Amino acid sequence: MEILHVSAECYPVAKVGGLGDVVGALPKYQQELGHIAKVVLPAYRNKFFDTHEFDVVHQSGMWLGHQWYHFNILKERHNSLEFDLYLVDIPGLLDTPGVYGYPNDTERFLAFQIAVLDWINEWHHHPDVMHCHDHHTALIPFMLSYGYKYNRLSQIPSVLTIHNAQYQGQLGWDKLYLLPGFDLWKAGLLDWGGCINPLAAGIKCAWRVTTVSPGYMEELYQNANGLESLISSERAKTSGIINGIDTVVWDPATDPRISNNYTPELIPEGKEVNKQALCERFGLDASLPLISFIGRLVGDKGADLLPEIIGRSLHELPGEVNFLVLGSGDPHIEWMLQETRNYASYGFNLHIGYDESLSHLIYAGTDFLLMPSRVEPCGLNQLYALRYGTIPVVRSTGGLKDTVTDFGDPGGVGIRFIQPSVWDACSAVKRAIELYQDKRRLRDVQLSGMHLDHSWTSSAQQYVALYQNMRT
Repeated sequence: MEILHVSAECYPVAKVGGLGDVVGALPKYQQELGHIAKVVLPAYRNKFFDTHEFDVVHQSGMWLGHQWYHFNILKERHNSLEFDLYLVDIPGLLDTPGVYGYPNDTERFLAFQIAVLDWINEWHHHPDVMHCHDHHTALIPFMLSYGYKYNRLSQIPSVLTIHNAQYQGQLGWDKLYLLPGFDLWKAGLLDWGGCINPLAAGIKCAWRVTTVSPGYMEELYQNANGLESLISSERAKTSGIINGIDTVVWDPATDPRISNNYTPELIPEGKEVNKQALCERFGLDASLPLISFIGRLVGDKGADLLPEIIGRSLHELPGEVNFLVLGSGDPHIEWMLQETRNYASYGFNLHIGYDESLSHLIYAGTDFLLMPSRVEPCGLNQLYALRYGTIPVVRSTGGLKDTVTDFGDPGGVGIRFIQPSVWDACSAVKRAIELYQDKRRLRDVQLSGMHLDHSWTSSAQQYVALYQNMRT
């Protein structure tokens, strides 16, 4: 089976969040199952683009409304990702250093989708499945089915995976002229809430719709940023498949980014060396339990709660706990965290920005990972933490609820709390400190987490089964 993944992100080519991790790993595991998995994404002008070699495999031009653009399809020459990687190069639109945040993002990602379909339209064969990821590619199922020039592609099965339904890519009807010609009687399929809503159109038109955990799928029926009734009406074609992690990249026994490699049998000593290195770097006391946060500093992640959670915990538990934060995002949250560090004379430090190597060291060296998320479709951080013997402290929502059982329950591997509130999170912090003081139980919980299998193998098999079911 030939599977074409279309996405705005793919690690290590371009990554902003979990979407990049998923698209960078799932195709590799599908390849291992004996299928042909390919990825196509924009040709951002970033470090990966500058340090790899590409062959031009297709050249053409396309209309985006009244504007004509030349585009190239570039294939990464040395198969460094273990699957075929294609980049869509559109000078003047996609040749940006970053992924998102440009005033013409609507035009950029619409042009990307049109170029992908124009290219496939020239193939002598068809891929067996087109797997689209999030709203940046969600108009592809609509254009496949109803675009005049894509008639020969209309029977290609399409899958849309929703990584986060909060972001839908809405655009005004004044942008309709940018789409390739289609039967205007079908324009209603683009509409949701009085505008063109790419994510809604993808949900309506894709053959199957998935999310990145069963728990998040259930939540979307009740809370999907305005799409609840649509997703409920399409329930028959929806399913949740939990994300996996790349267990080659994320392996404490071989990870070159940490100070000391270790296996489950060597977990106390192994983590201690990494904790010492981490605490020396950030001026923290390695004898105290270390609780860290890694991720985007935005409301969805509960990051706005962090300053008060940290401040209150340090006040109520002086000299009993350390905190470390790695992330960037909302400038106000960044400022509040910096003020909290200035106010706290001990026990807290942070690194504003994204640092992949530092994140590996934090997973290896920290004792607990705090995730007070309001919305967490799947979450990968808690899976990385478990892999490294770090205990997740999570709000019980979405994929966090699916993957982290409380240590108070049989086989529990983490600490769960219910409300996205400072009070509930601080109570969880106190439970973490109590667990840290019980070294035997702490090690048992760490080992239980490390022995869990969260590799992509099972998830990849579920996706392949979904594809095969569509074609029967």
